Amino acid sequence: MEDEIVSVFPIHYSDILSPDIHVHQFPLLSRPLQRPPEAAASGKRIRARIKAVARKLEIHVPADTRPEIWNQDRSKQFGVARLEDDREKNQDGSSTKQRDGEEPRLSDVRLQSEQIPQQGVYMLGVIHDDRLHLVPVSETHQFRPTLTYLDLTSRKSGRSKGGAGTDSDSDDYPPDPDEPVPVVVAPKKEKKSAEGKEVQMSARKSVEDRNNNIQGGMSAIRREMLLAMRAVEEEPWRAIEYCDGGTEESNQVFQSILSDSEERLECKTGIATLLKSIRGL
Repeated sequence: MEDEIVSVFPIHYSDILSPDIHVHQFPLLSRPLQRPPEAAASGKRIRARIKAVARKLEIHVPADTRPEIWNQDRSKQFGVARLEDDREKNQDGSSTKQRDGEEPRLSDVRLQSEQIPQQGVYMLGVIHDDRLHLVPVSETHQFRPTLTYLDLTSRKSGRSKGGAGTDSDSDDYPPDPDEPVPVVVAPKKEKKSAEGKEVQMSARKSVEDRNNNIQGGMSAIRREMLLAMRAVEEEPWRAIEYCDGGTEESNQVFQSILSDSEERLECKTGIATLLKSIRGL
């Protein structure tokens, strides 16, 4: 039994906004991305910035500072830690200007993006006026809260608990994977004297060379990772304007997606070539 055709839509394809169409996902967000009521009443806005070369985006959402869910003392502590963390990374992380003599506070939540590789070609589809409008998606990003200032707070608390002249500082950092694992030598037990025996031994240099090659490869990979992380940190942020879905700017962009062109597109790809290009078939 064949499925019944419910309706037929003409398809309109437009790439007028390409490559500026992105998909932004928020896996840990259970509500719409919007300002808390108190922040909206006081005129606070959602801000955004970008690192164009590193393909990084960051959104600053004003924090919900209601007394029943917000700890003012902790916001001061974390505000100082975030300021120091931004200085360590040579980043101007403050979304609002600090007044002279004003104590730093944690006043917003930062959501930083991670670009997700796309498998194939993604399309954005909008049904409007009984037409299906398709626009190609160039990038996909997932946003999660960035809490690097907690690492700084943890290091400080670890040093204060350990005190000077102790080895507790080393517990705050994970072991370097490139360093050889220390060999634990078991305590020797006294053995009774036995008669000596002649034993022949041969060195396995190939095994040592292979281990050295693996260790050298790990060091090269680690260096590349550190260089990439340093390049991301050294690139300065550039402020961009964030427009909510209900603003006039967003409405203008939405209207530009809708195509009124009646030009027919001709498919030059055969069905066999199309099927072969689909992975997994």
